[in-house]
Amino acid sequence: MKRTQFILLFIFTIPTLSWGRTFKNAYISFEMLDNWKCQLEQTEWVCRAEGPQESKEAVIILTAKEKGPTDTFALYQNHMNNPITTTNRAGQRLTSGVVYKSVQTRINDQPWLDALHTNSEVQNYYTRYLATIKDQIAILVTFSAHNKYYSKHSTNFNNTVKSLRVIASKDLLSRPDLGPLRGSGETLGSGIGQAMPADLLATEETSGKSRKGFLKNPIFMGLSILILALIGYVVMQMKKKK
Repeated sequence: MKRTQFILLFIFTIPTLSWGRTFKNAYISFEMLDNWKCQLEQTEWVCRAEGPQESKEAVIILTAKEKGPTDTFALYQNHMNNPITTTNRAGQRLTSGVVYKSVQTRINDQPWLDALHTNSEVQNYYTRYLATIKDQIAILVTFSAHNKYYSKHSTNFNNTVKSLRVIASKDLLSRPDLGPLRGSGETLGSGIGQAMPADLLATEETSGKSRKGFLKNPIFMGLSILILALIGYVVMQMKKKK
């Protein structure tokens, strides 16, 4: 009985062992892994792991702007629900594939739109978009990970998403010293592609199988089913012993 309880405790505590660093700027705060840090690149904040390999696998970028005529939830939703065309920092034009269309959700009492695309900001990367508007500020947070490693980082991304808190004060626009914002005439997220680190995993480093992404990867699906079956078996054994 004690051994079974230990196994369950081990399984469910793995994702939280290294959790605990808080990022906070003038308009948002969130939790991330201890080995991640954020750096300001002009008007965008770029957050990455400190390890040489993991820093290339995934990146979180956040940006904000003064609310303008194109900043509405309806327009954001229409934009997220269709393929996005962007230009990366190498000057290449990318057209994304929509993995799932935007859904509206509430995170810590703030409405957000949440969508997932592939090949939008970086080739062979999934990018999850979280966008919101509060008072006169529009905010976008993107979570990007290489196709081959998205399943590895998705749990940590989810934990960060759940911790998102909009903390912008109403006088933020009159206080440029509190943090850089893009102007009302600009498009939200227009600087994301240029802010992407130059040393992310290159296209040639992706195997043919990993190009399909974890959602269609039979190995990933098989492991997921195996883990679920193991958890179910352990729970059943606990019930029998009771």
